[in-house]
Amino acid sequence: MLPEETADFDRDYQRARKIAAETLSLDELQQTLEHWHRIARMTQADPAAHRRMLLRAEQTLRTGVLPTDSVSAEDVQALLRERLGQ
Repeated sequence: MLPEETADFDRDYQRARKIAAETLSLDELQQTLEHWHRIARMTQADPAAHRRMLLRAEQTLRTGVLPTDSVSAEDVQALLRERLGQ
């Protein structure tokens, strides 16, 4: 996880803890931790690539325009599986 993602993790973690306390179920907490664990593994594999992805996602959300060099979701999933050794 990148330092700039810490606040997002904290928010998600606190929300999941609150849901766990209200429902007496750890499902949401486990899903949240698994989500952030995947992000941590991707970041550890290539921090610069993860940071570029965040910047591009932010730009796309801000402008509503996909980068011209975008790749398919299937290609991204294949790359992630490769980087995670799966």
